[in-house]
Amino acid sequence: MIGLAMFSVFMSFLLLDRISKRGGPGGRGGRGGARGGRGGGGARGGAKGGAKVTVEPHRHEGIFVAHGKEDYLLTKNLVPGESVYGEKRIAIEGADGTKTEYRVWNPFRSKVAAGILGGVDHIHIAPGKKVLYLGAASGTTVSHVADIVGPEGLVYAVEFSHRSGRDLINMAKKRTNVIPIIEDARHPHKYRMLVGAHHFLKNNGHIVISIKANCIDSTVDAATVFAGEIPKLQEQRIKPQEQLTLEPFERDHALVVGKYVRSK
Repeated sequence: MIGLAMFSVFMSFLLLDRISKRGGPGGRGGRGGARGGRGGGGARGGAKGGAKVTVEPHRHEGIFVAHGKEDYLLTKNLVPGESVYGEKRIAIEGADGTKTEYRVWNPFRSKVAAGILGGVDHIHIAPGKKVLYLGAASGTTVSHVADIVGPEGLVYAVEFSHRSGRDLINMAKKRTNVIPIIEDARHPHKYRMLVGAHHFLKNNGHIVISIKANCIDSTVDAATVFAGEIPKLQEQRIKPQEQLTLEPFERDHALVVGKYVRSK
């Protein structure tokens, strides 16, 4: 894992601990629109202005889609009644009268959400998972990842900026499955005792990386930059499995999903 830290200057890392048996390499452009899971309809409830909405599971476990006047990507709020960054909340009343609250996940403020709406096949985040998030900032995306992994999962969130770190710590006070780590992600030896593992990403574990082209080389086109970063990942024993751009939500960004294969 130490070898991966060199990329943190220009990439945000989301490191995950489970292997998938599906998925293959190859890039794809963005595909717009929220995509829900198959099956029966969800519960109904009120949204802004009392409009009726239907909520159903997304094909990625732990994520949901609201259908109404507008479609929204959602996560189930781990702390009902609380917003993290001013996002909308939707309360749904079930057939038994119990209410479930969801938070709208804004793809213009989260590259993971943008990748999901863009059609990424596997994000390897699900209830009960353990996630190491490098470049956590103030915790906007981290809070949604915490919603997804739920009380049985954990999110180790690493952020170097003390200013953003204060917001991250405040968010984690209520989302107790988030462990905020205010450290430089390029020096994992400084926080490895908090994560509790010699190698942060296990063999055949997965990594999701956001690449911002103009932070690497602003003199060439984004596609050339993305192509140049793939061999660097392979040198770090990461096998790319998916790649897609994040337009229209993020300009000149790509999301890469890969598998870490430790040398024997």
